[in-house]
Amino acid sequence: MIEFALACFFLLITPGPGVLSVAGVGSGFGFKAGFSYLWGLCAGNFAVGMAVATGLAAVLFSIPYLRLILLFASIAYLTYLAGKIAFSGNRVALIAPEKAPGFWNGFTLQFINPKAYAVNTALFTGFAFLPSSYTLEVALKIAVLNAFWIPIHFLWLGIGVYLKRLNLPDAIQRLINITMAVTMLAVVGLALWAERN
Repeated sequence: MIEFALACFFLLITPGPGVLSVAGVGSGFGFKAGFSYLWGLCAGNFAVGMAVATGLAAVLFSIPYLRLILLFASIAYLTYLAGKIAFSGNRVALIAPEKAPGFWNGFTLQFINPKAYAVNTALFTGFAFLPSSYTLEVALKIAVLNAFWIPIHFLWLGIGVYLKRLNLPDAIQRLINITMAVTMLAVVGLALWAERN
């Protein structure tokens, strides 16, 4: 159980599309939009965790074309989301910033987020500590996972909102948003590269 808790902390504290995008939404659109987006991420992560724990994800990913479709959907959606964050402070935005990403954007992101599958697979298929009751073990893992997941994501949201509240000049705010978006895409690229090799 202690090893599992440490694994949760170290796997979740490293930046991935979820934490970077929630910071980006907070920075670009403020706390209210970021809060809604964060709970979408939370619900989506729970759904991915259940798909991994029940074996459904393994069955689905055994279909070769489905894995490829999800890979391209992931790249397309995360590029769209990164663009929305990058241009949220730009008046000549290519992607209209009027509508901030919300609950459903966060929820659907987790289904195509490579890190969500990697982390949940590592946590739910490893660290067996209750072999007599897999159901209880999964329930305890969910509780421990969320004890880290929720505060870490709120921390990243707070960082993004804090940057927005600094009332930085438009050019600096734009640079921060673009940096967050590019970093998010870089992390996704690394995750996809690692998955394919």
